[in-house]
Amino acid sequence: MDFKDSNYWLDTVTMPTGTPGAFAERADVAVIGAGFTGLSAARTLAKGGATVVVLEANGIGWGASSRNGGMVLTGLKLSTETLAARYGMEATRRMYAASLASIDLVEQIVREENIDCDFSRCGHLEVACKQSHFEGYARSVELIAREFNHQLRIVPKDQLRSEIGSNIYSGGIVDEVSAGINPARYVAGLGRAALKAGACIYENTRVQNIVRAAHNGEAGFRLCTSHGPLFARDVLIGTSGYTSKATPALQKKIIPIGSFIIATEQLPETLARELSPRNRMIYDSKHYLYYYRLTPDNRMLFGGRAAFFPETKNTIRRSAGILRDGMIGVYPQLRDVKVEYAWGGTLDFCFDTMPHAGRMDGFYYAVGYAGHGVAMATYLGTKVAEEMISGSNGNPYANIPFPGAPLGLYNGRAWFLPFAGAYYKVLDWTS
Repeated sequence: MDFKDSNYWLDTVTMPTGTPGAFAERADVAVIGAGFTGLSAARTLAKGGATVVVLEANGIGWGASSRNGGMVLTGLKLSTETLAARYGMEATRRMYAASLASIDLVEQIVREENIDCDFSRCGHLEVACKQSHFEGYARSVELIAREFNHQLRIVPKDQLRSEIGSNIYSGGIVDEVSAGINPARYVAGLGRAALKAGACIYENTRVQNIVRAAHNGEAGFRLCTSHGPLFARDVLIGTSGYTSKATPALQKKIIPIGSFIIATEQLPETLARELSPRNRMIYDSKHYLYYYRLTPDNRMLFGGRAAFFPETKNTIRRSAGILRDGMIGVYPQLRDVKVEYAWGGTLDFCFDTMPHAGRMDGFYYAVGYAGHGVAMATYLGTKVAEEMISGSNGNPYANIPFPGAPLGLYNGRAWFLPFAGAYYKVLDWTS
């Protein structure tokens, strides 16, 4: 299979460049990571009058923020039933409301900053891989309507052709509120917005360690970076799956998991409409799931956890073959269609599969999006920034437990991923 070992989205955008000139030595806030979390926070902080320095080990949007499927989804990775059993219904209401508000926030930022990123409220479709999965949809729809005043629509198997050009699924569920976006253009727009608001962004600047310190009598943190030292009153970590040993306590709570995507050549309009008549963001009900959509120029973008380890040339190539087979299993119509792009990125899962945002060792953080990061990273970056400015806390994840590995058997190197992958495959066969 001949394809570009590169990210399709990056061929559609020119990324902004960081701040030129001498490296700053002091800031009110140092933000680590120039992705959705860090840039949305930097934009909010700078608009609020803070002096902000964003430190990025690579380039603006280099990580998962430009490499994902561009799905702006309602809900969380865990089901509402699981959330209610774990945290109680009142806390779950706040979390679900935040997931809806996060999409509104993305739309608001796109509008206010005039970001050309193909944002569209096209809705999402979850398809049931088994009849038992479909039967569970009715309970979810009823619970979400009753407790969260949010309406979903069940699509029986005999009506599914109105939503997807595949006959392998047992039914589906539609949420019209979800959206699609070009994530690379969006993160580029966030970068420009943060710069316009007055934030400094230093690319190719790796943070090596962070220690408590004082400067002219002011308490804060000294950051040792590849471009020199920086003192900041506050620090916000938004590094997600690329969290490093610079913040070891946080690194030990995050599992970096690879996610891989292929994109086909451009499809004829008639075929594109057959595959996805309503242009939904689509994902299936498995643990080891597939997610897919049409791009604005009518390519089929097809992704999944084809390999759990983060991206390398080898994992990308192996994953491309797995994903192409999976795509043809869903859409036999694409058997003779060329795959033009294949790439990978690293997601951040926490041990409880939940987002987390708050304070640890004195610094702020927002991580753990588990594949729902386009909207939730934007939202939590903004909320944490608002807390830093005013002390207000609109973050529903601030007070939930943030577990680490059982028995502390994890130092940031996810040696157990092959076993976890095998476990989830068994669950998909048996449940």
